[in-house]
Amino acid sequence: MMDVLLGDAETRRALRALRPVEDFEGALARVAWNVVTEPGDGVAGALIAQLGAEQALRFAFEPAARASAASGSRLEPAPPVTERAERALAEARARWRPRSDPRAVRDALRGAADVAARLLLPDDPEWPRGIDDLGAHAPTALWVRGDVALLGAARSISVVGARAATAYGETVAAELAGDLAGDGTVVVSGGAYGIDGAAHRAALGVGGSTVAFLAGGVDRAYPAGHQQLFGRIRDSGAVVSELPCGAAPTKWRFLSRNRLIAALGSATVVVEAGWRSGSLNTAGHAAALGRPLGAVPGPITSAASAGCHRLMREYDARCVTSAAEVRELMGESTAPMEQEDRENPERLRMLDALSSRAARDVGELARRAGFSVEQASAILGLMSSEGIVVRDSSGWRRTG
Repeated sequence: MMDVLLGDAETRRALRALRPVEDFEGALARVAWNVVTEPGDGVAGALIAQLGAEQALRFAFEPAARASAASGSRLEPAPPVTERAERALAEARARWRPRSDPRAVRDALRGAADVAARLLLPDDPEWPRGIDDLGAHAPTALWVRGDVALLGAARSISVVGARAATAYGETVAAELAGDLAGDGTVVVSGGAYGIDGAAHRAALGVGGSTVAFLAGGVDRAYPAGHQQLFGRIRDSGAVVSELPCGAAPTKWRFLSRNRLIAALGSATVVVEAGWRSGSLNTAGHAAALGRPLGAVPGPITSAASAGCHRLMREYDARCVTSAAEVRELMGESTAPMEQEDRENPERLRMLDALSSRAARDVGELARRAGFSVEQASAILGLMSSEGIVVRDSSGWRRTG
């Protein structure tokens, strides 16, 4: 079966026509895995991590290879052979086998070529390394239409929220995304109606860059009402999916897609979300990955903001109300840099150590900036006289 998946001559020609490949068998094996598995399949991911894509495919579909692996004669190191592992593998093979059709692999490659989509693999220099934080649940491949380089941008922010957004939510999303995209930050979202669409349009409106992760193939515009928007994103940004061309969006795939949105962004901001909104799923992935998480507050009477308030109350999400606060969430300094600050490295170090929200005592600031306590106190005194910092009972913070 494995040789059938990889040995079809038309399939091989389709891969060669799509992209140059050094490890041809490995690349074809990853496409095969991409076709036979659902997004985030941890069993497939663990096999690929341990054996490599080609050998993992052989192990999954060739009984003789599994027997050799168990005896250690062909595959080293062999996957675990505990009873629990064997049961998980048996269940996985049962769900993979109905999709092990070589025509599906060939159709995925041809479909990508028809829409000029790029097949991106983990060994490619453009592969977004943040995605690797997903471990065994990382995608086996990505399909991209547009600027592949944006996936590896140093500054990116994931902006998500409700499809049934209010005018308030869409306005805030547009203001945040437009301001951030205007200074070079890549805005990442899911291409849906509501908050996602507002964020994408705002980024495009200021001439910035945006990335849309889809829950179906990149050859399918979903929702259909965003077909024109996706065209604009492809022209100056990127439309991405882990699913092969021709794959239809499903409820499960929307939820699974959210982990990629969270992984690609340096931080995630939920603009508006109901109590059970799917955006909370994205927030959960961001928190699990250790990405900074922010939420925009709304009226306490608005059900559309109940999820954001829940994130702040129960999940320690940071309250964000402006692009400057989002930049701070991302770990960037938001203090205005006057000419004197740029020319005075000591002041600049102190500005980086300060926060505009949380007061810090002089000892902590000295440690953060690399000064003695006496030196830090002197610098803070000068900055205080100029109105750059203020002091209260809790410590020092930046103004404005």
